Amino acid sequence: MPEAPRGAVDKALDLVEAVARASRPPRLTDLAEEVGLHRATAYRVLLDLVRRGWVLRAGDRYLPGTAVLRLSSSAARNSLGALARPVLAALSGHTGLMVNLQVPEADRSRVIDVVRPDRLAMISSLNGQALPVHRFAGPLALVAALAPDDRAPYLRAAEEAGHPLDGPDGLLADIEEAERTGFAVEYGRNEQPVASLARAVVTRPGEPVCALTVVGLGPDFGEALLPALRERLREATGELARILSGSAPSPSTEGPA
Repeated sequence: MPEAPRGAVDKALDLVEAVARASRPPRLTDLAEEVGLHRATAYRVLLDLVRRGWVLRAGDRYLPGTAVLRLSSSAARNSLGALARPVLAALSGHTGLMVNLQVPEADRSRVIDVVRPDRLAMISSLNGQALPVHRFAGPLALVAALAPDDRAPYLRAAEEAGHPLDGPDGLLADIEEAERTGFAVEYGRNEQPVASLARAVVTRPGEPVCALTVVGLGPDFGEALLPALRERLREATGELARILSGSAPSPSTEGPA
């Protein structure tokens, strides 16, 4: 198999990932074939990975090394989901609404954690799903927080789905409103009678890290209730931004689910 033109870091990461995802400890030949390297090249890279503790050699097979295990443990404690979970739980407890955490992807956002109260069990959590900007408040809040030049992939995806960009009901008007207010609101666009309110978490201008979205039924978002919801959401996103920037202590991960 011809060797792909990749740098040393790419080769090393490819091999570490291949070892980590294998259903049983792989041999050198298995790894070289999977990642597209010559056997001799894979062997040389694996020697360095074993030396650094990223891979463990057991006979003629390879397993994840102690460095991977330490990193996995640290990531479990310090991941975005772990850091944000107490904030989500507190926001859900204060509002009685479902709260989700979304991160930006290439042309949409992905839900990576959800806290849903029992009373809203009939609403889909969408956990793990990728959401388009023209149908959901979370990606709309994220796109509105992006620098204008970085919005093109999201706009293109909406346009390809047949959603208008221009005009009073177009996506650009929605983005402008979300940018002006700092909040994105959605009423039944994806599912009746579900409504939602989202706000991006920003630690550097033009680079949103994630978004928090509160989700409930239409009456939960009445005009009289919206100001208090916005304030709760503003406080929660501000707290998460401080945690992520290191200016606030990380909360305990224990709390209501």
